[in-house]
Amino acid sequence: MTDAGSDTNADTSANTEPENPHGAIVRTLADTMLRTALPVTVVTIAVAAVIATVLNGTPGLWGALVGGAVALASSLATFVMMKQSADLPVMFVMAVALGGYVFKILALLVVTMLLREVDAFHTLSLALTVLAAVMMWAGAEVVAFKRTKIPTIIPNSQ
Repeated sequence: MTDAGSDTNADTSANTEPENPHGAIVRTLADTMLRTALPVTVVTIAVAAVIATVLNGTPGLWGALVGGAVALASSLATFVMMKQSADLPVMFVMAVALGGYVFKILALLVVTMLLREVDAFHTLSLALTVLAAVMMWAGAEVVAFKRTKIPTIIPNSQ
């Protein structure tokens, strides 16, 4: 009976591929960045909404909330891109990161330009909230990256 049990364990371990060490590090970094950046960004959006409401009334509140939602969606796209591309070769991960960054900036520009025509929003509140939230997220990502203990050189396991 012990032989059958050990055969099952051997079959299970033989069918699993070894984990990509670079992918594991990218996923760990993405999780750390999310845990660090999300609270900071949500607080930034809340503060921007309060300030916009005091200065510009209800249109300021809506502008700040919509701007915060746009910025948060853009920032969460980084997390998704990191998780989805983690197991790709390193050069492709860099291409996804840089291409994703350019795409996000262009998307933020287009969305902000389209939303400036909506009368229900105070456009300056929207734009400043987008700017503040994206900058806070990026700053928190840098802090998370610096605090995360990741090896600079990942030895090849083969």
